[in-house]
Amino acid sequence: MNTDRCPSTLKPGFNTYSPAAIRKLFDGRKVSHLLPFLPPEKDANTNEAFMENRKRLNFSGVQKKLSLRLEKNKLRLTQEGEFGHYILKPIPDDIKQPHQVPANEHLSMQLAEQVFKINTAANAMIFFQDGQGAYLTRRFDYAPPVEGDDTRKYGMEDFATLAQKSKDTHGVDFKYEGSYEDLFLLLKQYVGPYLIEAQKLFRLMLFNYVISNGDAHLKNYSLLETSGRDYILSPAYDLLTTRLHVNDPDIALKDGLFNSYETESFNANGFYAYDDFFQLGVRVGLGEGVVRNTINQFQTKEAEVKELVARSFLSEELKKEYYDHFLNKISRLNYSFSKHI
Repeated sequence: MNTDRCPSTLKPGFNTYSPAAIRKLFDGRKVSHLLPFLPPEKDANTNEAFMENRKRLNFSGVQKKLSLRLEKNKLRLTQEGEFGHYILKPIPDDIKQPHQVPANEHLSMQLAEQVFKINTAANAMIFFQDGQGAYLTRRFDYAPPVEGDDTRKYGMEDFATLAQKSKDTHGVDFKYEGSYEDLFLLLKQYVGPYLIEAQKLFRLMLFNYVISNGDAHLKNYSLLETSGRDYILSPAYDLLTTRLHVNDPDIALKDGLFNSYETESFNANGFYAYDDFFQLGVRVGLGEGVVRNTINQFQTKEAEVKELVARSFLSEELKKEYYDHFLNKISRLNYSFSKHI
C-alpha cells in the first residue's frame, strides 16, 4: 500500500509515518505502516490468532479490537501472557460502508487534535499485506515501559461506571441513559480542577455534535489517573461520524443535553443549536465568555476541516458526505433562536 501522505498526521510528502508520528506513536522507533500479515478473513492462520487474541482483550463495544505489541520495530499480535500497548481495529461487520470505518475514525481523531485542539489518543491508519486499511491507536492507560516493565497501569473509569450504570442496573441500553449535563455533575464530583476539565469536556461534546457522532455514549468519556494520583479527563477516543454508517440520532444520550430542561430554541426547532450549547455551558459553571469563545472556534474552521477531509483515506464519495454532515451541524450551531424572536 503506497501513500503520498503520512498515514497518521495526513501531512503530504511522506510515503510512511512522518517523524512527528513516529515520536508520538512509537517513541521514535521507525515502524512500517504495513502489517506483516493478511486480514483474518483472508488467512485461516491469522484468523485463528485473531480469535485467540480477542479473548484476552477486555474492551467493551461491538467492533473487533485486537491487541498488538511492538517488538524490534515491528507490530505483532500479542500472545497468551503478553501485554500490548496498541489496539488494532479492522473493518467491522453489519454496517453500511464497513471498509470506510477505519479511515472515518482516523480522520475524526486527527480533526479533533489538529483543528479543534482536543487531546486525543495517538492514532494512525495501518495496512494489511493486501492493502486493506485498519485503525491503530496507542493505549494511554499504561505508562511507557521503564527498565523492562511494560505493565504499569493508570486507573481509568468511564462515565457509565462513575454513574453506577450497568446492564444489571439499567438494562442493555445503560450506556445511553441520562443527559450530557450529568457528565459535568460527575466530573465535579470526581475531579479537583473542575473548571479546567469542564472546558475540555464541553469542547469534546461540541466536537461529537458537529461531526455527527451519534454514538458518544457514557462509556466513550472517561477519567484517567495522573502520575500524581489525581483524575482528569482522559484523551479522546472512539470519535467518528457514525452517520456515514448508521441512521442514528444527533445525540447519543436519551435525555439529550439537559436534566429536565429544554431551551426555547429546541422546543421551536426540534434540534440543538447555538442557544442550547450556550445554556449547557453556563449551567455547568463555565463563564459566558468562555462558552461564546469555544462555540466560536467551532464556527470558523470550515476551511481547515475541508482541507484535512480532502487528505484523508476516505473514498471521494464519503469525503463529500463527511464534510456535508459537518456543514449541516455548523449551520445549526450558527443559528440562535433568541436573535430571531
